[in-house]
Amino acid sequence: MKNKWALITGASSGIGKELAIVHARKGGNLVLIARRERELQELKDFLIRDYGIAVCIFPIDLTESGAIPKLIRFTEEQGIHVDVLMNNAGFGAFGLFADSQIARNSNMVDLNIKVLIELTHALIPGMKSRGSGYIFNTASTAGFLPGPWQATYFATKAFVLSFTEALAYELKDSGISVTALCPGPVKTEFEKVAGMEGGKLFDQAMSAKLTAERGYRAMERKKVIFISDYPLVFPLRFLLPFIPKRWQAAIIFRVQKM
Repeated sequence: MKNKWALITGASSGIGKELAIVHARKGGNLVLIARRERELQELKDFLIRDYGIAVCIFPIDLTESGAIPKLIRFTEEQGIHVDVLMNNAGFGAFGLFADSQIARNSNMVDLNIKVLIELTHALIPGMKSRGSGYIFNTASTAGFLPGPWQATYFATKAFVLSFTEALAYELKDSGISVTALCPGPVKTEFEKVAGMEGGKLFDQAMSAKLTAERGYRAMERKKVIFISDYPLVFPLRFLLPFIPKRWQAAIIFRVQKM
Protein backbone atom coordinates (compact mmCIF):
# COMPACT_ATOMS: atom_id res chain seq x y z
CA MET A 1 0.00 0.00 0.00
CA LYS A 2 3.04 2.28 -0.16
CA ASN A 3 2.13 5.73 -1.53
CA LYS A 4 -1.49 4.70 -2.09
CA TRP A 5 -4.08 7.22 -0.92
CA ALA A 6 -6.71 5.94 1.50
CA LEU A 7 -9.79 7.98 2.38
CA ILE A 8 -11.20 7.03 5.76
CA THR A 9 -14.50 8.27 7.18
CA GLY A 10 -15.05 8.27 10.92
CA ALA A 11 -11.28 8.59 11.27
CA SER A 12 -11.05 10.59 14.50
CA SER A 13 -11.37 7.63 16.88
CA GLY A 14 -11.96 3.90 17.26
CA ILE A 15 -11.62 1.57 14.29
CA GLY A 16 -11.22 4.44 11.82
CA LYS A 17 -8.26 5.89 13.70
CA GLU A 18 -6.62 2.46 13.96
CA LEU A 19 -7.15 1.81 10.25
CA ALA A 20 -5.36 5.08 9.54
CA ILE A 21 -2.41 3.97 11.66
CA VAL A 22 -2.21 0.59 9.90
CA HIS A 23 -2.27 2.25 6.47
CA ALA A 24 0.35 4.79 7.51
CA ARG A 25 2.57 2.01 8.84
CA LYS A 26 2.52 0.49 5.36
CA GLY A 27 3.66 3.78 3.82
CA GLY A 28 0.26 4.86 2.52
CA ASN A 29 -1.05 8.42 2.40
CA LEU A 30 -4.32 9.47 4.01
CA VAL A 31 -7.39 11.65 3.69
CA LEU A 32 -9.02 11.68 7.13
CA ILE A 33 -12.71 12.55 7.46
CA ALA A 34 -14.72 13.19 10.64
CA ARG A 35 -16.63 15.99 12.33
CA ARG A 36 -14.04 16.70 15.06
CA GLU A 37 -11.26 18.89 13.68
CA ARG A 38 -9.06 18.86 16.77
CA GLU A 39 -8.91 15.05 16.89
CA LEU A 40 -8.20 14.89 13.17
CA GLN A 41 -5.39 17.44 13.45
CA GLU A 42 -3.82 15.56 16.36
CA LEU A 43 -3.95 12.31 14.39
CA LYS A 44 -2.49 14.02 11.31
CA ASP A 45 0.42 15.43 13.30
CA PHE A 46 1.13 12.03 14.87
CA LEU A 47 1.05 10.17 11.54
CA ILE A 48 3.28 12.65 9.75
CA ARG A 49 5.75 12.70 12.64
CA ASP A 50 5.95 8.93 13.11
CA TYR A 51 5.54 7.65 9.55
CA GLY A 52 6.53 10.54 7.26
CA ILE A 53 3.51 10.16 5.00
CA ALA A 54 1.21 12.74 3.39
CA VAL A 55 -2.00 13.41 5.33
CA CYS A 56 -4.96 15.66 4.52
CA ILE A 57 -7.86 16.26 6.88
CA PHE A 58 -11.37 17.41 5.98
CA PRO A 59 -13.60 18.04 9.00
CA ILE A 60 -17.25 17.73 7.96
CA ASP A 61 -20.57 16.24 8.96
CA LEU A 62 -21.11 13.83 6.09
CA THR A 63 -24.87 13.79 6.62
CA GLU A 64 -25.16 17.50 5.75
CA SER A 65 -26.65 18.37 2.38
CA GLY A 66 -23.93 18.56 -0.28
CA ALA A 67 -21.24 17.04 1.95
CA ILE A 68 -20.15 14.32 -0.49
CA PRO A 69 -19.69 16.68 -3.47
CA LYS A 70 -17.68 19.01 -1.20
CA LEU A 71 -15.45 16.12 -0.18
CA ILE A 72 -14.93 14.96 -3.76
CA ARG A 73 -14.05 18.52 -4.84
CA PHE A 74 -11.54 18.70 -2.00
CA THR A 75 -9.74 15.54 -3.15
CA GLU A 76 -9.72 16.78 -6.76
CA GLU A 77 -8.33 20.17 -5.75
CA GLN A 78 -5.57 18.38 -3.81
CA GLY A 79 -4.79 16.22 -6.85
CA ILE A 80 -5.56 13.06 -4.89
CA HIS A 81 -6.63 9.83 -6.60
CA VAL A 82 -8.25 7.70 -3.92
CA ASP A 83 -6.92 4.12 -4.15
CA VAL A 84 -8.54 2.84 -0.94
CA LEU A 85 -11.97 3.92 0.27
CA MET A 86 -12.75 3.01 3.86
CA ASN A 87 -16.41 3.63 4.68
CA ASN A 88 -16.10 3.47 8.45
CA ALA A 89 -18.34 6.27 9.77
CA GLY A 90 -21.45 5.09 11.56
CA PHE A 91 -23.25 4.96 14.89
CA GLY A 92 -25.94 3.05 16.75
CA ALA A 93 -28.56 3.73 19.40
CA PHE A 94 -30.00 1.52 22.11
CA GLY A 95 -33.67 1.30 22.99
CA LEU A 96 -37.03 0.14 21.74
CA PHE A 97 -37.77 1.56 18.28
CA ALA A 98 -41.26 2.78 19.23
CA ASP A 99 -39.78 4.83 22.08
CA SER A 100 -36.90 6.28 20.07
CA GLN A 101 -36.55 9.61 18.28
CA ILE A 102 -37.30 9.21 14.58
CA ALA A 103 -34.80 11.98 13.74
CA ARG A 104 -31.99 9.94 15.32
CA ASN A 105 -33.03 6.84 13.39
CA SER A 106 -33.14 8.80 10.14
CA ASN A 107 -29.71 10.30 10.82
CA MET A 108 -28.37 6.80 11.49
CA VAL A 109 -29.70 5.57 8.14
CA ASP A 110 -28.19 8.62 6.42
CA LEU A 111 -24.71 8.03 7.87
CA ASN A 112 -24.61 4.23 7.94
CA ILE A 113 -26.15 3.76 4.48
CA LYS A 114 -26.72 6.90 2.40
CA VAL A 115 -23.27 8.40 2.92
CA LEU A 116 -21.64 5.01 2.27
CA ILE A 117 -23.35 4.44 -1.08
CA GLU A 118 -22.96 8.05 -2.25
CA LEU A 119 -19.23 8.16 -1.50
CA THR A 120 -18.69 4.72 -3.01
CA HIS A 121 -20.58 5.72 -6.16
CA ALA A 122 -18.53 8.91 -6.47
CA LEU A 123 -15.15 7.15 -6.23
CA ILE A 124 -15.74 3.98 -8.25
CA PRO A 125 -15.32 5.66 -11.69
CA GLY A 126 -11.77 6.79 -10.86
CA MET A 127 -10.84 3.35 -9.57
CA LYS A 128 -12.30 1.70 -12.69
CA SER A 129 -10.37 4.04 -14.98
CA ARG A 130 -7.14 3.04 -13.20
CA GLY A 131 -8.07 -0.64 -13.12
CA SER A 132 -7.48 -1.01 -9.39
CA GLY A 133 -8.82 -0.07 -5.99
CA TYR A 134 -10.07 -1.24 -2.62
CA ILE A 135 -13.45 -0.52 -1.05
CA PHE A 136 -13.67 -1.34 2.65
CA ASN A 137 -16.98 -1.13 4.49
CA THR A 138 -17.19 -1.37 8.27
CA ALA A 139 -20.23 -3.55 8.82
CA SER A 140 -20.91 -5.68 11.91
CA THR A 141 -21.86 -9.15 13.01
CA ALA A 142 -25.14 -7.37 13.79
CA GLY A 143 -25.80 -7.48 10.05
CA PHE A 144 -26.40 -11.23 10.22
CA LEU A 145 -29.21 -10.92 12.78
CA PRO A 146 -32.46 -9.17 13.65
CA GLY A 147 -31.69 -6.75 16.48
CA PRO A 148 -34.38 -5.92 19.02
CA TRP A 149 -33.23 -2.93 21.14
CA GLN A 150 -31.15 -1.76 18.16
CA ALA A 151 -33.55 -2.45 15.31
CA THR A 152 -32.41 0.33 12.99
CA TYR A 153 -28.69 -0.17 13.60
CA PHE A 154 -28.82 -3.91 12.92
CA ALA A 155 -30.85 -3.25 9.77
CA THR A 156 -28.31 -0.72 8.46
CA LYS A 157 -25.52 -3.24 8.88
CA ALA A 158 -27.56 -5.91 7.09
CA PHE A 159 -27.77 -3.45 4.20
CA VAL A 160 -24.00 -2.95 4.24
CA LEU A 161 -23.42 -6.73 4.06
CA SER A 162 -25.83 -7.22 1.18
CA PHE A 163 -24.50 -4.17 -0.67
CA THR A 164 -20.91 -5.33 -0.25
CA GLU A 165 -21.59 -8.80 -1.61
CA ALA A 166 -23.50 -7.47 -4.61
CA LEU A 167 -20.93 -4.79 -5.41
CA ALA A 168 -18.04 -7.23 -5.06
CA TYR A 169 -19.65 -9.40 -7.73
CA GLU A 170 -20.40 -6.47 -10.04
CA LEU A 171 -16.77 -5.32 -9.83
CA LYS A 172 -15.11 -8.75 -9.91
CA ASP A 173 -13.46 -8.14 -13.28
CA SER A 174 -12.57 -4.48 -12.70
CA GLY A 175 -9.51 -4.81 -10.47
CA ILE A 176 -11.48 -3.35 -7.55
CA SER A 177 -12.02 -5.47 -4.45
CA VAL A 178 -14.85 -4.89 -1.96
CA THR A 179 -14.63 -6.02 1.66
CA ALA A 180 -17.01 -5.83 4.61
CA LEU A 181 -15.44 -5.98 8.06
CA CYS A 182 -17.84 -7.62 10.53
CA PRO A 183 -16.64 -7.18 14.11
CA GLY A 184 -18.48 -8.25 17.20
CA PRO A 185 -18.46 -5.86 20.18
CA VAL A 186 -15.45 -3.52 20.00
CA LYS A 187 -14.10 -1.16 22.64
CA THR A 188 -14.74 2.20 20.96
CA GLU A 189 -16.94 5.25 21.52
CA PHE A 190 -19.84 3.23 20.04
CA GLU A 191 -20.81 1.95 23.48
CA LYS A 192 -21.17 5.49 24.85
CA VAL A 193 -22.85 7.00 21.78
CA ALA A 194 -25.37 4.14 21.63
CA GLY A 195 -26.22 4.55 25.31
CA MET A 196 -25.02 1.07 26.25
CA GLU A 197 -22.50 1.91 28.96
CA GLY A 198 -22.60 -0.40 31.94
CA GLY A 199 -24.05 -3.34 30.03
CA LYS A 200 -22.38 -6.74 29.85
CA LEU A 201 -22.24 -6.90 26.04
CA PHE A 202 -18.91 -5.04 25.86
CA ASP A 203 -17.22 -6.77 28.81
CA GLN A 204 -15.16 -9.02 26.53
CA ALA A 205 -15.02 -6.65 23.57
CA MET A 206 -12.06 -6.72 21.20
CA SER A 207 -9.79 -3.71 20.93
CA ALA A 208 -10.20 -1.33 18.00
CA LYS A 209 -6.52 -1.86 17.19
CA LEU A 210 -6.79 -5.63 16.73
CA THR A 211 -10.07 -5.28 14.85
CA ALA A 212 -8.54 -2.78 12.42
CA GLU A 213 -5.41 -4.87 11.87
CA ARG A 214 -7.41 -8.00 11.10
CA GLY A 215 -9.81 -6.10 8.87
CA TYR A 216 -7.00 -4.45 6.92
CA ARG A 217 -5.33 -7.81 6.28
CA ALA A 218 -8.66 -9.20 5.07
CA MET A 219 -8.95 -6.29 2.64
CA GLU A 220 -5.44 -6.95 1.33
CA ARG A 221 -6.43 -10.60 0.80
CA LYS A 222 -9.58 -9.37 -1.00
CA LYS A 223 -11.98 -11.13 1.33
CA VAL A 224 -15.57 -10.10 0.70
CA ILE A 225 -17.11 -10.81 4.13
CA PHE A 226 -14.74 -10.99 7.08
CA ILE A 227 -15.74 -11.73 10.69
CA SER A 228 -12.91 -10.37 12.84
CA ASP A 229 -14.06 -11.90 16.14
CA TYR A 230 -12.99 -15.47 15.39
CA PRO A 231 -15.13 -17.28 18.02
CA LEU A 232 -18.21 -15.88 16.25
CA VAL A 233 -17.35 -17.35 12.84
CA PHE A 234 -18.74 -20.84 13.42
CA PRO A 235 -22.08 -19.85 15.01
CA LEU A 236 -22.74 -17.10 12.48
CA ARG A 237 -21.72 -19.09 9.42
CA PHE A 238 -22.83 -22.61 10.28
CA LEU A 239 -25.43 -22.50 13.09
CA LEU A 240 -27.36 -19.29 12.49
CA PRO A 241 -28.85 -20.33 9.11
CA PHE A 242 -30.68 -23.18 10.87
CA ILE A 243 -32.19 -21.06 13.66
CA PRO A 244 -35.58 -19.46 12.92
CA LYS A 245 -35.49 -15.67 12.76
CA ARG A 246 -38.01 -15.40 15.59
CA TRP A 247 -35.68 -17.39 17.85
CA GLN A 248 -32.73 -15.26 16.77
CA ALA A 249 -34.68 -12.11 17.67
CA ALA A 250 -35.60 -13.54 21.07
CA ILE A 251 -31.95 -14.37 21.82
CA ILE A 252 -30.71 -10.91 20.81
CA PHE A 253 -33.51 -9.26 22.81
CA ARG A 254 -32.36 -11.03 25.98
CA VAL A 255 -28.63 -10.58 25.39
CA GLN A 256 -28.90 -6.85 24.75
CA LYS A 257 -31.21 -6.27 27.70
CA MET A 258 -28.58 -7.63 30.13
